Amino acid sequence: MAGFISNWLARLGLVAATAHLPTTAVAEDRSHETGLKVGTPLVVEAPSPNGKYGVVFEDDGETGYFYALDFSQTENPIQEAAHIYDVESVANRDFPSQVRILWSPDQLKAGLWINGYPHAVFDFANKRGYSRNNSPAPIKWTDHDFTWQDSALAFFP
Repeated sequence: MAGFISNWLARLGLVAATAHLPTTAVAEDRSHETGLKVGTPLVVEAPSPNGKYGVVFEDDGETGYFYALDFSQTENPIQEAAHIYDVESVANRDFPSQVRILWSPDQLKAGLWINGYPHAVFDFANKRGYSRNNSPAPIKWTDHDFTWQDSALAFFP
């Protein structure tokens, strides 16, 4: 599965094909962690343990985005994208950071933490996203916007 998500994103022109970097998977493949220097291109792929869904965190050197993918959608698995940051707006961008992506026990929700702070959650079961930036507007999961709710953290015991 490594490289599969970034290959899709590259085919769609969303990331450079060379941007993929491996992650360190821990905790029974429910957690993916890696180092980050904000503004240095990085792609962190995190397929769900059951392989049905995936999420990707990407820093393209200018912005950070979190993507939701549904692999049953073979034409284009990307379902949603949540804006995480603009590099120029990150106050501590010169310091090393830690990215953590965690899947819920039911493998239907994935969350993004940077330096222990939750930034976004995708709920595949309810086709809903939660983002601190509430941006951009949902692409396919249009029943709700991406307004952050702390209750989304309950998915990750």
